[in-house]
Amino acid sequence: MTLPGSADLPADEAPAATSSDPDELYRVALARTDRSAGFYNHNVRVETPQGPVVVRIPIPGADTMDLTIWPEAAVVQAINPAVGRVPRLLRANANPAYQVVEFITGDVLDVVAARGKRVPGHVIRDVGELFRQLGQVPLEQLPTLPEAWPTDGDTATFAHRLSAITIDVHSRFRDEFGDLFNSLRFPADPFEPILERWQTLSPRPFRLLHTDIHRKNMIIDADVTYFLDWELALWGDPVYDLAVHLHKMAYQPDEEDAARAAWHAAVPADAAIEWTADLTTYLAHERVKSAIVDTVRYTKLITNHTESPGAEAALLDKLTTKLTAAHTVWQTGHTPDRHGVEQRVRAAR
Repeated sequence: MTLPGSADLPADEAPAATSSDPDELYRVALARTDRSAGFYNHNVRVETPQGPVVVRIPIPGADTMDLTIWPEAAVVQAINPAVGRVPRLLRANANPAYQVVEFITGDVLDVVAARGKRVPGHVIRDVGELFRQLGQVPLEQLPTLPEAWPTDGDTATFAHRLSAITIDVHSRFRDEFGDLFNSLRFPADPFEPILERWQTLSPRPFRLLHTDIHRKNMIIDADVTYFLDWELALWGDPVYDLAVHLHKMAYQPDEEDAARAAWHAAVPADAAIEWTADLTTYLAHERVKSAIVDTVRYTKLITNHTESPGAEAALLDKLTTKLTAAHTVWQTGHTPDRHGVEQRVRAAR
């Protein structure tokens, strides 16, 4: 199995511990110098006498670009057993910060079916079941919400919380990346078409959201899908969870129709009030967010020369697609070309 953001190691080359003592597992994982990572955590497979586990270690100084409200470990503990097919949390430690998580045998969906390729038939059904299960988790079972969190059904305020994070990202990186934003023809206020649409959202009951269901966070094994990485879980509008999923999956058109139908079948009627119109609004936000966040993330990776030539090419392909989608939201009439994007990114720093 290749774990999302983890060291891609055969079992006989993975770091080993002499016991299942969590602190030893942490020390073994921390000693790895070739750990790969997601954007917020290192995930390292460690062999123990009882079998492999995954040690999950936060990346110091990681750029925060997503809304988070809860410790991931507290969420994973709270959803058991209501939400199935989630790796069990075996240990969470605060200082030093790490988690020890059950190792799930299988293949990451992104390896089996990369972005834009058709997914195995059971995946969309399993995602629909996850959406159903998320609605079964009561708020009182979850960690305490942040102070002044939007009240149930206040979708407009919830949406403003989402865009506030993206606006902050744009502001924080404008000094460093402003010239690049301008060269890629970002509008002066990239959020104007988003903020004016938040007040049109219909009220819907809030529920638990994963908000990061995509190909690198799904493991498939024997026609079963497991769902990883709960660090971005929120309490909010269920339509937003669907929007993030569709945006990040890049389904084929008929698959997207099936995913929409699976979500609709999984939620009660009051969770789907005016959902198609509001889905379009949330998707617009995700496209603008991706253009900003991934321009920063991908440019850092490419100009820091941390990626292979093939990985750099893939990042530039994805960024061109994301910029094209954002310009559609902005209605600029501009269609970015791959060569121009590459030139501007490589000259950025």
